[in-house]
Amino acid sequence: MASVLEDPALERHLKGHKDAVTCTDFNPNRKQLASGSADKSLMIWNLAPKARAFRYVGHQDVITSVQFSPFGNLVASSSKDRTVRLWTPSMKGESTVFKAHTAAVRSVAFSHDGHRLVTASDDKSVKVWSVQRQCFIYSLTQHTNWVRCARFSPDGRLIASCGDDRTVRLWDTSNKHCINCFTDCGGSATFVDFNSSGTCIASSGADSSLKIWDLRTNKLIQHYQVHSAGINSFSFHPSSNYLISGSSDSTVKILDLLEGRLIYTLHGHKGAVITVSFSRTGDLFASGGVDCQVLMWRTNFDKKSYQEVLQQHSRRSTPDPPPHLADIHPRGPHLHHPQPRAIQLLNGQTHSVPVRTAANSQHSNGLPACHGASSEEEEESVSESGGNSGSQVGTGKGGREEDEEERGQTHPLEVLSGHPSCLESTLRHIVQQLDILTQTVSVLEERLTLTEDKLKECLLNQSQLLKGVRSSEERRRAESEGTDGSPEDST
Repeated sequence: MASVLEDPALERHLKGHKDAVTCTDFNPNRKQLASGSADKSLMIWNLAPKARAFRYVGHQDVITSVQFSPFGNLVASSSKDRTVRLWTPSMKGESTVFKAHTAAVRSVAFSHDGHRLVTASDDKSVKVWSVQRQCFIYSLTQHTNWVRCARFSPDGRLIASCGDDRTVRLWDTSNKHCINCFTDCGGSATFVDFNSSGTCIASSGADSSLKIWDLRTNKLIQHYQVHSAGINSFSFHPSSNYLISGSSDSTVKILDLLEGRLIYTLHGHKGAVITVSFSRTGDLFASGGVDCQVLMWRTNFDKKSYQEVLQQHSRRSTPDPPPHLADIHPRGPHLHHPQPRAIQLLNGQTHSVPVRTAANSQHSNGLPACHGASSEEEEESVSESGGNSGSQVGTGKGGREEDEEERGQTHPLEVLSGHPSCLESTLRHIVQQLDILTQTVSVLEERLTLTEDKLKECLLNQSQLLKGVRSSEERRRAESEGTDGSPEDST
């Protein structure tokens, strides 16, 4: 019998950036979310209720990438101003500037032990840095065009990079040699990363494709073409069972890598989605785009353990071989599973997030500190568009967070097929679906009521405005008639 999957739920809707959000990353301690923007600022969102958000200024151009260190005590950011910065995520906002690239820096990432950084740049090079010594170590220079992204493998022995030369390259960090080059990309390769075990790498392209290679066999094992425009970013779930991708087609897609199929399409952004990222535990993921907002979602679709997934496979009337990411090939959707579902974000949850611009004390090894940091602490209320969303969280007023939290997610009915083991389980499933349908109707009725109230308010305001216009016209007419009649009265 098909399992009941829960839709991803929108947890928070964060607004504070003044231009496109280009990058996001969760702190491993699960208490903070970092985001960089084309407005040249880095923001650290504290996820606790009523907590402050901090804005760090110092970069002189668009921030292109951001990542927390494995221990969460540092934040690295890269920028088109040709620099990389290491920030301390505190109220002081201190940062260290790294300068070695001669063009825009497109990405920055920590090694999994936190000792090194790898950066990719438009100067066609990949560079490795020491975090402890705060210095440049070596360059990798076989790309023939801009390098868009570079990442360390989990064990730190490999680096994967990709770029506008339509190649994905693998580098040995011990001898600094390129040990493999994948040329299957149909266009510019925009993003690359390893899965959690380091056995596979994935790359996305401007041609809207996403490909996964097995590094043990050097073979392409999965190829997805689910977006209608270029893919700007993707992120592996920590279990490597799922992958999320953000595209210029304004959608976020969620792929089930075990099944080799698309399972969700999220419509939350107005415009291109530039960045997506899972939290370290996989229970949350974030997305950001040209609409200047960051959306934080809860991963409800991954509640079942991997063993339960295997048991579901074994109970099928025509079971598939045990699914493994290393040897699975793309397949069409199973008829006895729910088809891909689209979640439409109707309205946004209103939040008031105090934002503090941290004083930025910058330093570098023998290099002058960059200007542009604010020495004052300013607080501003960053609010989001009001209304009821498909999934809401409380605004943190008193102890009413849970009472004010409404989850109006629409759960489409699933189609049952195969041979159910007993009538009781089938009836129970039907009852669950009826309950979901009842909740859906209730939510729709509530939204219709709100819409009707707003319409009435608009009509009332319009009638009052028309009355005001009529009265002003009558006064103007009366004044004009009085003016015209005064000479006759005088004669």
